[in-house]
Amino acid sequence: MTFAQVKTDLVTAFPEISRTELVTVQVNTGYLCNQSCRHCHVDAGPKRKEIMSRKTAEEVLAFAVRINAKAIDLTGGAPELNPNFRFLVESAKSAGLHVIDRCNLTVLLQMEDLVEFLASHKVEIVSSLPCYLEENVDKQRGQGVFRKSIDVLNRLNHVGYGKDPALLLNLVYNPQGASLPPAQENLEHDYKKILAEKYGVVFNNLYTIANMPINRFAEKLEKEGRMESYMALLKEQHKEENLAGVMCKSLVSVDWQGFLYDCDFNQMLDIPLSRESKTHVNDFNRDLNGCRIAVADHCFACTAGKGSSCGGALS
Repeated sequence: MTFAQVKTDLVTAFPEISRTELVTVQVNTGYLCNQSCRHCHVDAGPKRKEIMSRKTAEEVLAFAVRINAKAIDLTGGAPELNPNFRFLVESAKSAGLHVIDRCNLTVLLQMEDLVEFLASHKVEIVSSLPCYLEENVDKQRGQGVFRKSIDVLNRLNHVGYGKDPALLLNLVYNPQGASLPPAQENLEHDYKKILAEKYGVVFNNLYTIANMPINRFAEKLEKEGRMESYMALLKEQHKEENLAGVMCKSLVSVDWQGFLYDCDFNQMLDIPLSRESKTHVNDFNRDLNGCRIAVADHCFACTAGKGSSCGGALS
């Protein structure tokens, strides 16, 4: 199976699913990032030029208010590198929206006073830390990333994150390779114990997320000759009971240009909302409740095993 087939094949055994009440607008502010992680489904990195403009940011916020969304979930790349990041946070909070920042941690080292800014606006932080072992993190994300991440986590704890109930700090685990995450509850216990004992770090929740077989990770699998076996694993471990909790049922994804998708993964594969023609937030004028969601074989990564979503395991 090639990357192109994963991207374009319209025939899939994945079950048909439809939307329920829309809660979250996940906004990809651009693909620029200070890191180039091996598992990144966005192919983000320091050389990416795609960045959401102020005009588009304003249009996306207006869209979120218009459809009565409850939350704005800012992602990237590193969303903090977008020059309109603070505008997005401040405007969303002023509109009464809960704000989530999907942060890689190390980016906060190069952003003056951003830790305090996030705390003052009570932004929920969801941070990727793919392991509690330094060697494993640096292998996946780059030399020195683990120590820098611990430094940032200590700074976040200092201003109240992970301690104050209003300042949520959640971590994200990704497997090192072509395997499913272990049980989330057990792994969370290990993370909390080791990070607290060795580094004095506390946090709220651990989210386990399976690696999506697209883009950078797909290329790695193909190079190693493991794409077919990984896809077979995902399909074999598919659990029907996970379908009720997949994130696309209550989330809509917006790219850096303002176009809509059923999820961030479909966005990366250029599969538009409901497999219809591309729709911009300015042109969207219907209720998504009950609408069919565009699915393909990569969706099995969300329903395999304990399930996987932006909020972690599903069962």
